[in-house]
Amino acid sequence: MSHTPLGRRAFLAGSTLVLAAAQFDRLLTCPLHADDGKSPLRIGLVTDLHHADKPPAGTRHYRETLRKLAEAAETFQASPPAFVVELGDLIDAADTVETEQRYLATINREFSKLSKDRHYVLGNHCVDTLKKEEFLGGVEQKASYDSFDRGGWHFVILDACFRSDGEPYGRKNFVWTDANIPAAELEWLRADLQGTSLPTIVFAHQRLDVSNNHGVRNAPQVREVLEASGKVRAVFQGHSHQNDYNEIAGIHYTTLVAMIEGAGVEDNGYSLLELGDDGTITLTGFRKQQHRRWHRGS
Repeated sequence: MSHTPLGRRAFLAGSTLVLAAAQFDRLLTCPLHADDGKSPLRIGLVTDLHHADKPPAGTRHYRETLRKLAEAAETFQASPPAFVVELGDLIDAADTVETEQRYLATINREFSKLSKDRHYVLGNHCVDTLKKEEFLGGVEQKASYDSFDRGGWHFVILDACFRSDGEPYGRKNFVWTDANIPAAELEWLRADLQGTSLPTIVFAHQRLDVSNNHGVRNAPQVREVLEASGKVRAVFQGHSHQNDYNEIAGIHYTTLVAMIEGAGVEDNGYSLLELGDDGTITLTGFRKQQHRRWHRGS
């Protein structure tokens, strides 16, 4: 898609609409779909930053994510989200634990500026060198999978960084294509969804809508739990680094672009997710991220 300067206009992919600068300002400060004067719940989303202090490799420009994240922070300041979610692979692999912790401290210092209310999804690169408890300790998050309520919605964070035998990823003990939601987490998910009456959004790293190398191996079983609840409206995920979308059994599965891909801020990608009281879900994408909207019942 075309890349347009953020300060001038934003291209909303999947739509023919190009917003001029004044219209773009209104987009950031006004609800996209609230006709009753109520502001929607706004959430900032970023994924696959792969931050590391090392030279580029192919299309991945590790040091560039600091500048790209700073742009996202500036955009979010114009229309502050209630909370932000990082959908995995915040850091890239390192040779030593000490180096990996330095990568994490550097990027998390900048990510922390986006919002006081932050949530982290574990990606396979987050625990390539570190153990889960080390990554979680570094970002001050208690658990790798969890749920919480905000603004009349329920949110679920999943962790698929487990091998088929149930062992958690850590210290280079895994193959990245062997991603699984273990039985204990699946049972927790079923009970968690049974315990809420609210419409639900799920955040994941590895994909739940495909059966290729980027997918969770037991994704069909996970989807059965999501579908049986009758409450899950959408799943937002990363991992495969590209815009993608599938609707399965009435649930919207949206894969977001990776911030790591490409040199320069024009190759950036991040989003503002807005959830309306009327059930409308709007994803406003910036730079390379596509824009999407679903109404209740769609």
